[in-house]
Amino acid sequence: MEVVDHEPHWWFLLRDGDRLYLDVNCEHSFIGYAMLVELDDGERRAHEAGGHAYLGRLAEDINAGAPVLRDSRSPYRDRNLSRSLGPAVTDAVRRWRAAGGTAP
Repeated sequence: MEVVDHEPHWWFLLRDGDRLYLDVNCEHSFIGYAMLVELDDGERRAHEAGGHAYLGRLAEDINAGAPVLRDSRSPYRDRNLSRSLGPAVTDAVRRWRAAGGTAP
């Protein structure tokens, strides 16, 4: 897994083989949490067309839905992969930072 794009203090885009993941630093009221979602086919096409700006809008959509809340109806709620892939994301971000990672 490797970092391929990021917005400081907001999100990271990671690639693992042919899969793309968006790791969003979400907040709701006083709660901060990470949401990691694999981009689906539609999101991948939108990313190809809209690039970095599209990812910012997608991160906003994910955060605005407050998927961490029990009664959330966010379409991203059931897509959170943070528990299963969080350690791999953390490792990729650490390697990227150690190599001097900066925004593209």
